[in-house]
Amino acid sequence: MTYPIDLRSDTVTQPSPAMRQFMAQAEVGDAVIDIDPTTERLEKLTAEMLGKEAAIFMPSGSMTNQIAIRLHCRPGDEFLCEENCHVYNYEQAAFAQLSGVVARTLPGEHGVLQPEQFEGKVRPENDHLVRTRLVCLENTHNRGSGKVQPFDVVQKITNWAHDHGLKTHLDGARLFNAAAATGIPVADWSAMFDTVSVCFSKGLGAPVGSALAGPAEFIRQAKRARKLFGGGMRQSGIIAAGALFALQNNVTRLSEDHEKAAKLAEAVRQTEGIHLDVDPVETNIVIFSIDKELGTAAQLQAALSERGVEVLSVAPQKIRMVTHLDVSMLQVDAAIEVIKQTLPALA
Repeated sequence: MTYPIDLRSDTVTQPSPAMRQFMAQAEVGDAVIDIDPTTERLEKLTAEMLGKEAAIFMPSGSMTNQIAIRLHCRPGDEFLCEENCHVYNYEQAAFAQLSGVVARTLPGEHGVLQPEQFEGKVRPENDHLVRTRLVCLENTHNRGSGKVQPFDVVQKITNWAHDHGLKTHLDGARLFNAAAATGIPVADWSAMFDTVSVCFSKGLGAPVGSALAGPAEFIRQAKRARKLFGGGMRQSGIIAAGALFALQNNVTRLSEDHEKAAKLAEAVRQTEGIHLDVDPVETNIVIFSIDKELGTAAQLQAALSERGVEVLSVAPQKIRMVTHLDVSMLQVDAAIEVIKQTLPALA
């Protein structure tokens, strides 16, 4: 068995030999001065898959999200989002630091909001009040254990937003996982939003990069904002090639990761002292709680690491495990055995 077995995140994937070869052979240019042909191919394919007019390649999902918020809003505006979403919790409130925008959070159930929660949330026009301009959703939801936003619920929320003159943005870092879990094409999910961000360096297995997709004029403005944020890249085709390879080769296999996560989840159900936070597990993220009598999440993380299984402590009593293309089903089986052997030793 190959150790370590790294279940900390789907961002730990390494580019495969075939991906590395594809990257090494990428045709490049200067993407800031003119055009990088490989980056252009990636952007066109991304836009096509998402059903949008255009797309732009950026170094990270944080940048794509923040540029979308910046362009949809003006300084002094607010956007509505779920209280545990990535944009609000893991991007240093960049919307405030960089763009003068504030967030109004709504409590979701494992990241899922309901349409009725948005009623009355648009501020009236008044010199004393912030202006409500945007709704942001996350699909799948990271803190929600990879929860898929129900399609009909998303449709009702985005319809409400557009009926009230608001723009909509989807943090779709793991949108391809949502599509794999539901069988609903990414373009159908994307169609409900004005702009969509997708990540190539998670389950798709590319080493770096995200894209923002939307109307052509919006993406033209996003290119200007990308330069402002320091995201203009020269021979970006080298890394864009990894993302392009991922779109062409690694999308359909995402369901394999979901099968691995389901096996981990079943093992958690059958193990005393630990309990799933979200059941059933829908995609590739498994979050479970550990009974205080056994110890803390940090203690369990350390003990598992000593035995060659890497997990992530995300709260005092919570552990996260994420499956991906670099973890085989055999390694999942081995990780399960290590967890079962390690837990009694903590008590």
